Amino acid sequence: MEKISSAIERAQPKKVHVIGCGAIAREILAICDANGLDHIDLNCLPAIWHNTPEKITPGIRDAIAKARTEGFERIFVAYADCGTGGHLDRLCEEEKVERIPGPHCYSFFAGNADFARRWDDDITAFFLTDFLARQFEAFVIEPLGLDRHPELRDMYFGHYRKLVYLSQQEDKTLQEKAKKAAEYLGLEYEYRFTGYGDLTGSLLSA
Repeated sequence: MEKISSAIERAQPKKVHVIGCGAIAREILAICDANGLDHIDLNCLPAIWHNTPEKITPGIRDAIAKARTEGFERIFVAYADCGTGGHLDRLCEEEKVERIPGPHCYSFFAGNADFARRWDDDITAFFLTDFLARQFEAFVIEPLGLDRHPELRDMYFGHYRKLVYLSQQEDKTLQEKAKKAAEYLGLEYEYRFTGYGDLTGSLLSA
């Protein structure tokens, strides 16, 4: 019986502790569910750090240390660079962990290669994901003070030409929210269904 139990344990993948951005928690869980990734243990850090990238690297450093005290041997960082200016890469190198390739979630959802290919046309684009379409007021309007000072809109967004909604799920309600966001910002609206892009492959290989 002990030999059978040992064989089963060896056949099962080791637990992987994934330290992820709260803004992509829904997508990570959906990928895990669709692909039977029961070995992934997810810990999400605050999504609002999307607006304060200087908090990301120290927060992940603390989360890695905590995970190791809890006995996790395999750790994966479900963040792109996300505005850390290379600091996250240096941390990952120091800690011998991997992260999602790419500069930010817009890129890996679109597919990093496709995002780079389109960049000349998208250089004046403001991007939304499902999360940001859902949380546009809390993560864009309020932090920028546009609810209190709408006159600042053109100061912040005058150099943008279009709003591109990179959609992970085809949801009509979110599409309407994204259209309204484009109207609010005075930008052209463009919809692109991306699915989960490179995130799926990253989690499968974590």
